[in-house]
Amino acid sequence: MRALAVHPDVLVVVSRVWQTTAALVRAPAATGDAGADPAAALAGATAAPREAFLVDSPVYPDELELTAQVADQAGFAVAGLLATHGDWDHLLGRLAFPKAALGVAETTAARLTGRSGDAVRELRAFDAEHYVAREGALGLGELQSLPVPGKVELGAAGPGQRHELELHPAAGHTADGMAIWVPWARVLICGDYLSPVEIPTWTAADGSRSAYRATLEGLKPLVEQADWVIPGHGGPIDAQRALAIWREDVAYVEDWKLPLARSDRRQKQLHEGNRAAG
Repeated sequence: MRALAVHPDVLVVVSRVWQTTAALVRAPAATGDAGADPAAALAGATAAPREAFLVDSPVYPDELELTAQVADQAGFAVAGLLATHGDWDHLLGRLAFPKAALGVAETTAARLTGRSGDAVRELRAFDAEHYVAREGALGLGELQSLPVPGKVELGAAGPGQRHELELHPAAGHTADGMAIWVPWARVLICGDYLSPVEIPTWTAADGSRSAYRATLEGLKPLVEQADWVIPGHGGPIDAQRALAIWREDVAYVEDWKLPLARSDRRQKQLHEGNRAAG
């Protein structure tokens, strides 16, 4: 697992499998407080804790344990979890923070209602295939359904101040989902879009090529404002690279033009799956 600081209030962890990303997002420091340098915190310095969310999750047990340790060390007091969509590899945050509630888009809550066992079974299948020993079972708990578009407050702001994450619709890869904009950090957490390592993907049963294209269009103004973009797979990328990937992804979704940097055997397999789905 890699842990990277893209802003004093945003740390990114990248899993060893599929380069799955998760982001620790903290409320900004109060006016007059210089805050903490996350790089120093990762090196061992202790920061004053402020309320934080974990968005999505790494995959392996040691990575989840290390994510909790990094958060504690860096002063990110994780009070809640967010998932960009309902795929199982984004839902493991409660294995690191078992007391934290999981917030998801209304569309994701609808997808998971009565089907949360699917994520459990898919996790078990992954662990069995890769010989992963994991203590305890995944339990999603009671989901907090969040309206999207919408906002969610983070931290106790001072008089006249509100720190809010913006929630934007992001269907297409799956039928559910949201992207999260962190305005004070100029960071976009976009789920399984704009990946530097994976082409756009969808299935006929749980996704849509046309919805994917619409989500790309909706993400563009946010990418143009961002300093950093955190896709679901591949690690954080700067805005210039994200815009280049955005153009490649639009060309792919519209004309099936496979990006040169994402045209290995695995991506060609995903491409064939997309063509079959239409």
